[in-house]
Amino acid sequence: MPALSKLQTSLLLAFLIIVWGINWPVSKYALDYMPPVLFSGIRTLIGGLLLLAVAIPRWSRLRLKETWVIYVVSSIVNVILYYGLQTIGLNYLPSGLFSAIVFLQPVLVGIFSWLWLGESMNVMKIGGLLLGFAGVGVICSGAGGLSGHISVEGILLALGSAFSWALGTIYVKKTSARVDPIWLVTNQLLIGGLFMTAVGSGVESWSEVEWSLGFIIALLFISIFVIAIGWIIFYKLMDSGEASKVASFTFLIPLIAILIGTLFLDEPFTMSLLAGLVLILLSIYFVNRRTNGN
Repeated sequence: MPALSKLQTSLLLAFLIIVWGINWPVSKYALDYMPPVLFSGIRTLIGGLLLLAVAIPRWSRLRLKETWVIYVVSSIVNVILYYGLQTIGLNYLPSGLFSAIVFLQPVLVGIFSWLWLGESMNVMKIGGLLLGFAGVGVICSGAGGLSGHISVEGILLALGSAFSWALGTIYVKKTSARVDPIWLVTNQLLIGGLFMTAVGSGVESWSEVEWSLGFIIALLFISIFVIAIGWIIFYKLMDSGEASKVASFTFLIPLIAILIGTLFLDEPFTMSLLAGLVLILLSIYFVNRRTNGN
């Protein structure tokens, strides 16, 4: 795939941040109509089936004999563990606290990129990543995310979700030259979606699903824009730049989710939201700032 220009990178980042930010409140709405494990599986499976129509004309690039391990590992860390642990963990923790812990991911990506991809690391970048994580925590605490019951199980599941997403991000960047990007995302979603749908069918009931028009629209939005298109854009951005720098922008995703709640769900705009935004913007500046020797 050709390299991205600065304008293309900015537009794709903006699209990804907005769509993945919208995903949180839309998913919360959709979970009122479908049990969580089935919802995780079905939305992922639909995304994979949609991409299959795009992938089939690229059949010669599949090279399944040489690349099947990459597809399986990617589906485990980026779909089954990431979405699975996330879905289960939300039953144990307030959503704000859970999302704050999950967005430790950019910090982990920065560390893993330095250890395994040879990307540069300095005090400015480390401080920026920590500032971003702190900003997410401030935003979520001000939104009421730190209230309610806190369990050790929930914290461990959130950390597992962040860890699996970070590992998956680095793994895909490290192996991206060996696989076709469309087939990578397609197989990742199909394998993960089939597995979670099968598990959901065993532990949950399809009779609990309410196929309302609003739910169908939400499901299609998430499947098409958040999952199918979103993952392709995320990997393209990772492939085109330093993983830690691209990951730093994902700190904006919880901010978008809470801003949507402020605008459309009558949730208050608080000083913690403003303070968190300032910390996140400083984080992105420090992580992406050029220093001598970088």
